[in-house]
Amino acid sequence: MFTERTSVGLDVHARSVVAAAIDGVTGELVQTRLTPSHEHIRSWLAQVAGPVAVAYEAGPTGFGLYRALTAAGIRCVVAAPSKLQRPSGDRVKTDAKDAVHLARLLRLGEITPVAVPTVDQEAGRDLVRAREDCRGDLMRARHRLSKLLLRHGIVYSGGQAWTGAHDTWLRRLRFTTAAIRLAFESGYETVLTVKARRDRLDKAITVMAADGEFTGCVRRLGCLRGVSTLTGFALAVEIGDWHRFTGRSIGSFVGLVPSESSSGASRVQGSITKTGNTHVRRLLVEAAWHHRPCYRPGATLRERWELAPPAARARGDAGNRRLHDRWIGFNLRRKRAVIANVAIARELAGWCWSLAVMDD
Repeated sequence: MFTERTSVGLDVHARSVVAAAIDGVTGELVQTRLTPSHEHIRSWLAQVAGPVAVAYEAGPTGFGLYRALTAAGIRCVVAAPSKLQRPSGDRVKTDAKDAVHLARLLRLGEITPVAVPTVDQEAGRDLVRAREDCRGDLMRARHRLSKLLLRHGIVYSGGQAWTGAHDTWLRRLRFTTAAIRLAFESGYETVLTVKARRDRLDKAITVMAADGEFTGCVRRLGCLRGVSTLTGFALAVEIGDWHRFTGRSIGSFVGLVPSESSSGASRVQGSITKTGNTHVRRLLVEAAWHHRPCYRPGATLRERWELAPPAARARGDAGNRRLHDRWIGFNLRRKRAVIANVAIARELAGWCWSLAVMDD
């Protein structure tokens, strides 16, 4: 229930903030344009009839404004943009109208808030996403180099690419044309540079996961196949507070549940929604592929088990067996592998949740 006198909506941009305040006693609407300075926004809120509650949409400007207002004793809600109710006939969108719309929804209690991460969680999330960007850069750099060689009829046939043997083969290549040689050296140097940057980020993530706020969660998640230290740390910092979900609801948070369009007696389900956290969904889909082969705990998995409590090891072993059995069932029904893998990823999300909320 809304208890403050004034509800304030802020339409926040990088260089400007449009504010709208609705006084619940007088019904007066006050609108203004502010600078993004937190001090400027706080000083303007101090002039509004209090107590005050503020809402703004989550976006690229981050959560610094939320932390500044909360530290000043002002209740602040960061709204999920995809969950804001808007009339279908409203085709005029301006910053001023968005601010008023937020203020009205806040007073009605119709805003779905996002979970604001802690400073450490946000720092870990930025590190994980930097590593994700680096992985994509490395893939593109390798692709460009291999296609440069292919255009000149040079193809590696000594086994798997981008191994030590492949790197030795690349170093031994010689070109008759100076232009081609310079293009190759440029592409090869890019591959080495990006790979070195990825390795540095991997090392930093490993150190942070071994001794930090999320160490216990990462070690418990590591009891599942396909969830290494990097994957477990990424899941921990991306989701943060696992207790806000259940084993069933976490699948919808990462967009792994079927879309539905039902009316009356008919029920029509389509492809997965692909809403929510894209990074978590990709990690779960990749981890689900590891449950397809026959389940035999190897040395790497047993090493991760040694770091986890006994209850987590037992839970992880049960999850690994269950998910592999699900793969067997899908294969017997001749399900397409990509469709089956998404179903496995949805169930894997539930197993990850059960381990994350477990006490050490």
